[in-house]
Amino acid sequence: MIYTSGILPHLGALRFAGADSVGFLQGQITNDARRLAAGRPLLAASATNQGRVLAVLHLLPHSGGIVAVLPRELLAPIQERMRKFVLRAKLSIEDAGPGLAVAGHHGESGLRAAGLAVPDESQAYAETAGIGVGRVASDPGRFWILGEPRQLAECGLGGEAAAAERIERDWRLADVRAGLAQIYAATSEQFVPQMLNLDLVDGISFTKGCYTGQEIVARTQHLGRIKRRLARVALRDDGRRIGATVTLADGRGGRLIEVQSTDGGAEGLAVLGVDADEGGAAQADATLLPLPYAVTGGA
Repeated sequence: MIYTSGILPHLGALRFAGADSVGFLQGQITNDARRLAAGRPLLAASATNQGRVLAVLHLLPHSGGIVAVLPRELLAPIQERMRKFVLRAKLSIEDAGPGLAVAGHHGESGLRAAGLAVPDESQAYAETAGIGVGRVASDPGRFWILGEPRQLAECGLGGEAAAAERIERDWRLADVRAGLAQIYAATSEQFVPQMLNLDLVDGISFTKGCYTGQEIVARTQHLGRIKRRLARVALRDDGRRIGATVTLADGRGGRLIEVQSTDGGAEGLAVLGVDADEGGAAQADATLLPLPYAVTGGA
């Protein structure tokens, strides 16, 4: 499949700037923020005290401040919540606004043609003349691009305005096929990180120490069997929406966190029960599709 690249208007960016940015994030996200200080991008979640995921964040160590990429509809609530924890820390948390666009790019050839440095897998982030390029976690064939809209257009990385819907659809479908969870307003605060497979795609550190929600996340990992997991599913129609329920033929049910149309119907990601129902399901409306990584039910 040939994917279309360009600016992703459904996503926005929060910028964390100041001397205490890394230390502040260390207490607010599920992954080890010190990896950002070493110049590496990071996948993480922001969670409530009860360990429920508020948002999934893709963090990039941009020279203008650490940039967290997340759905635009969650920018304001996540910004407001995090500001409550700043206290005396030396940092600002701002919506990066129209001056910093978030684009998604499939493959390396277009980056080289634009004269941008392509980050290797060991470092995974590079910057050229203020344009940041970061490999997508657990999907190294895709790249985050950060830059001024004018710059991206001049480099041929902004995409055609007429293709905006296709660009978004292709990016989100690639997330589905990579098994990378995204949280929107309809599913915020519904799942602990392991239900989104974040422990399987390097989105959680279990050695970093305390952060908001850490006690529940650690307990889930070490004391209990994880009873729900993220799965990739095929749907019979493309009219299903995020938050809708789905049922498999083996009786397992769950909730869609992402869904995108395909030529043959639709594909999505759903958080499903791990155990099948011995009685099966009278009316199944989804079938399992493979993920590119192994999924285990327990810790």
